[in-house]
Amino acid sequence: MSEKRICVIGAGNWGKNHINTLYKLGALGGIVESDQTHAKEIRMEYPDIEFFTNVDSAMENNFDGFTVATPAETHFHIGRKLLEASYPVLIEKPLALNSIDAEKLVKISEMNNVSLMVGHLLLFHPAIQKIKELITADRIGNLQYIYSNRLNLGTVRAEENVFWSFAPHDISIFQYFLECEPEFVSSKGAAFLQIGIYDTTMTSLSYPENIHGHIFVSWLHPFKEHRLVVVGDKGMIRFEDSLEHKPLKVYEKGIDWIKGIPVNRNGPSELIQYETDLPLKVELNYFINHLDQRPKISNGQNGLEVVKILEDATNSMLGKV
Repeated sequence: MSEKRICVIGAGNWGKNHINTLYKLGALGGIVESDQTHAKEIRMEYPDIEFFTNVDSAMENNFDGFTVATPAETHFHIGRKLLEASYPVLIEKPLALNSIDAEKLVKISEMNNVSLMVGHLLLFHPAIQKIKELITADRIGNLQYIYSNRLNLGTVRAEENVFWSFAPHDISIFQYFLECEPEFVSSKGAAFLQIGIYDTTMTSLSYPENIHGHIFVSWLHPFKEHRLVVVGDKGMIRFEDSLEHKPLKVYEKGIDWIKGIPVNRNGPSELIQYETDLPLKVELNYFINHLDQRPKISNGQNGLEVVKILEDATNSMLGKV
């Protein structure tokens, strides 16, 4: 059981997951929800938890930290208020709707020396953390190419396109693996269901040291596919998050040059075992353990980088670059 008291702002679809997970961790101190429908349901389910209808009243109760699971357009306003009051905070993705606001939040956290995390959930997926370990251990050599396909039928949104809805997951993973920002971003999108809201996008990213990647996202696809492939000069990694048992494999494959001739190296593959903890549980535990120190994973700077890439890709789609 945790001795920390965390208050969750927002009890909607994803906020309920924050509430339930923190409750199981023994760290749920309070809930903020202004919507009366959600409020009645949550109060009945968690009668022993302090309940508030606005952020200001919750801030008077000396919680150890806050998580923000409200609509993206509220992230900057709520985050700024909490950080200026020196409260550690985890803000769901995206950190803000533009890089100017995201950078302001990062600067406020630094000025007040307070922890800021962003809810890039997949960075806490045990398989993603295992891939990071394999890369760091030089299991596949120098990185050359990464691609991610995140495809499904629905859920279609009216307030944001598929790129802003799906791609932050993949951008955050690329940044986690590569630890640098792309030098060039190019993106194309297509809108079929609603004017001006892309249903499918393909984004190419170029990184230092001749590392490249692409992110393909769509909510207009006949089947679910969450596939991540990482290619190095010594081997390759494949993770299938949408398949049963979510297999993670390392392939001893590549191209060797023998006397000036490219020759396939088609070695064995290995199924890699990894922990099965729920990513949200891992993420919130990490937040609790970093209330008094700067987090290394999914911190404010990472969140800012993701927003910048989202902006660059959007500008490319709109022909502004």
